[in-house]
Amino acid sequence: MDEVGLGKTLQAARQKAGLTQQELCHQADLSYSTLAKIERGAIKAPSIFTIQSIADTLGMSLDQLLGRQLAPTLPPVLAKKVSKSGVRFVYFDVNGCLVRFFHRAFTRLAEETHAQPDIIESTFWHYNDAVCRGELSLEQFNQHLADALHVERVDWMKYYMEEVDPIEEMHELLSWATEHYHVGLLTNIMPGFIEEMIRRELIPNVTYAAIVDSSQVGAIKPEEAMFDEAVNRSNCQPDEILLVDDSRSNIMAAEKHGWRVLWFDDYRPHESAERIKAALAFEED
Repeated sequence: MDEVGLGKTLQAARQKAGLTQQELCHQADLSYSTLAKIERGAIKAPSIFTIQSIADTLGMSLDQLLGRQLAPTLPPVLAKKVSKSGVRFVYFDVNGCLVRFFHRAFTRLAEETHAQPDIIESTFWHYNDAVCRGELSLEQFNQHLADALHVERVDWMKYYMEEVDPIEEMHELLSWATEHYHVGLLTNIMPGFIEEMIRRELIPNVTYAAIVDSSQVGAIKPEEAMFDEAVNRSNCQPDEILLVDDSRSNIMAAEKHGWRVLWFDDYRPHESAERIKAALAFEED
């Protein structure tokens, strides 16, 4: 059964129980957007905890709700470490956490195009959210930037990739975390950037349990849809997830959704990495 079939099965069970989406969400303690996305097949791998919560609310077992043939297809929560505080899954931000921010790209672009730096930055930030949401393609973004600078063409990815620096302390921490926890990326970023950063070894080339890319989700942090998608892909409860991010607004939003959070200080990367590792301490086997 694919995600569309799963959505129809859940919808039919809800309707048979005589519940509206709002009523089921209230009783199962789910967000409306999550249930709506599952029912229309927009979420490929809903959290097993979410499906179990729906089954419990409907007074059914998981097998009764889905049929035995479906249960094995749901991604399991694989055995890894659990921190002393109960963390099973760690999401890392990218810009400002795994790489130092790209402001030097603005300076280099200004030098090569002879444009005013403030024009470059204002144009960039004017369109940044739209391209990170996937509402604007990278090609369209490049054209807007080129038009503002009165040049024929701008390749923003090239400038970005050549000017960001990996934060080594965090790369070491992420590699360590991957050995013991399920690790993912949760980032506001432009289309194709994550793949290129991995290829260039700007971020670690490890096995990520989930990559929540804003340009694919169609939302950006701190919007609720990003956190809903991240929870669904983690197969964990919100209080079992730790977010490491350098943005206070993102940290506050994640905390509001019941996540555990740690703020990363780019000016003190070693101290921040040590603090994160201490928070992920686990009982030795």
